[in-house]
Amino acid sequence: MKKLLIAAAIGFASLTAHAADIGLSAADTYAKIQKAEPNVLFIDVRDPIEIMFVGFSDAVHANVPFMLVDRTQWNAEKGVFRLYRNPDFVNQVKLELARRGLSADAEIIMCRSGSERGEPSAALLRESGFPNARYVINGFQGDAIKDGPQAGFRLKNGWQNSGLPWSPRMNADKIHRVDPR
Repeated sequence: MKKLLIAAAIGFASLTAHAADIGLSAADTYAKIQKAEPNVLFIDVRDPIEIMFVGFSDAVHANVPFMLVDRTQWNAEKGVFRLYRNPDFVNQVKLELARRGLSADAEIIMCRSGSERGEPSAALLRESGFPNARYVINGFQGDAIKDGPQAGFRLKNGWQNSGLPWSPRMNADKIHRVDPR
């Protein structure tokens, strides 16, 4: 019994160690991009519609949406359009790696809002054979403020609130598009 408990504790510790190394701060991500580390692919995983209204960082190498907006499905209870997982996400990431001559071992860093899409997209890529997929903790917008007149607004931490470069404009060469370029 004692051996079983020790084995379980070691297993749990390795899971938490794995979870810790999947996240990366916005500042650390930007430092990697500034150094032009050759084995890094930085992806914004938001739907371009979100980017259009929230902003974009040209530090991103590409936009590959993890979730897409289905404007034919309205969720009246939440007051939003339905989101569905991009069925081509993994293949589109593979294409971005190939465009840059990178292998599946490259460090792929995802950015959205951390736990909502960044972490799940990194986890999916790890399950799909990309062992160094990571996500930006607190993502692009950061966390929402809980109290006060700006409650609900994402004004705490994240890329935008860390003084890192971003713009309200999208870069047509980096944004996910379905039209021929």
